[in-house]
Amino acid sequence: MDRPLRFEEISRCNKTRARVGKLWLKATSSFGKDVTIQTPIFMPVGTSGAMKSVMPDELEQVGCRLMLSNTYHLGCQPGEDIVDQCGGVHGFMKWPNALLTDSGGFQMVSLSKLMKISEEGCLFQSPYQEGDIFLTPEKCMQIQHKLGSNIMMQLDDVISSTNTDDARFEEALYRSIRWYDRCRKEHERSQRDKVQNLFPIIQGGLNANFRRISVREIVSRNPPGIAIGGLSGGEEKLQFIEMVAVSTEDLPPHLPRYLMGVGYAVDMMLSVALGCDMFDCVFPTRTARFGSALIELGKQISLQNKKFLTDNGPVCPDCNCTTCQTTTRSYLCNLFRTKNPVACQLLTVHNLRFQMRFMELIREAIIEQKFESFILKVLIYHYGPNGLEYPDWIKRALELINITLP
Repeated sequence: MDRPLRFEEISRCNKTRARVGKLWLKATSSFGKDVTIQTPIFMPVGTSGAMKSVMPDELEQVGCRLMLSNTYHLGCQPGEDIVDQCGGVHGFMKWPNALLTDSGGFQMVSLSKLMKISEEGCLFQSPYQEGDIFLTPEKCMQIQHKLGSNIMMQLDDVISSTNTDDARFEEALYRSIRWYDRCRKEHERSQRDKVQNLFPIIQGGLNANFRRISVREIVSRNPPGIAIGGLSGGEEKLQFIEMVAVSTEDLPPHLPRYLMGVGYAVDMMLSVALGCDMFDCVFPTRTARFGSALIELGKQISLQNKKFLTDNGPVCPDCNCTTCQTTTRSYLCNLFRTKNPVACQLLTVHNLRFQMRFMELIREAIIEQKFESFILKVLIYHYGPNGLEYPDWIKRALELINITLP
């Protein structure tokens, strides 16, 4: 593999925009390795270079080959220089597979009370120690070069999707494009090994015209891949699915497409049908810490419920994770009810394996040209056979992907 990133579409659904692809990524350090990944893919989130409750070898066992960490948090603690001395994030956490680092743009929403934004960058009041952190597009690239991720994200101007100020969204759209140009210039100037890949991020809020402008500007710059940002932040699901459709409608087929912050089974499946390839979300790990298990095609059961104390079956009979192979619902229920931290570790492994298996089912259905029937099966499982009672956003999604309920 000569290029640091290569993507090839290997199968396309004959009904929707869904496709199966292969993503090749070159190692960025001696601690990593060249990785080949089939898409669509879900990326677990290890914000500070660690997955809560799961060791790196367990993460590999569930089938993960590409995980996400966060530039802002790693840059704050322990600091990019310490991570760099350890061999980048790969060496820091002894992770041989691929890594994507988010830029810190999302923290403009999650830490909005601690920040001030200007054309130059974003000034954060540090949540870790006294003093401020000034994150610019150039600084964002400098940190990510030291982190050594395979895929780096541009610093973008992120606004809550529940904001109603179109003028602010337009400002953020064009600022994000300018910041991408600054990120790219700094990346080309200072990268050390020439194998890291910089993705721009589509913005535009809930305005279809803004998103089309963002897509046009970004595609014209010929990036190695494209992310879709600014969604899954509390907006109505109908707005979400409309903006995903708009954001993907004019993307070239040779680029991998990363929809940021999406992790629910139905959301991922319908976004795949609209052409998305990569997803990330804290949902499967966070919900595991509250005792919620993902089963079958994406429903949740609470293993804190005392009714499971006498259930000696596995968490999910169809699952091949180590938790389902070696423990029971009864055992996990008891651990959660006695607040034993082992419960979080065991259920996190299961939930991550669920995400990987669900994406495997999607890829298989696309390759076998059975994705339409798979979509209907999942929707019936979640919402029942009467399509007239489906949520409006599901009905609209089916219109967008040209699928009719039986």
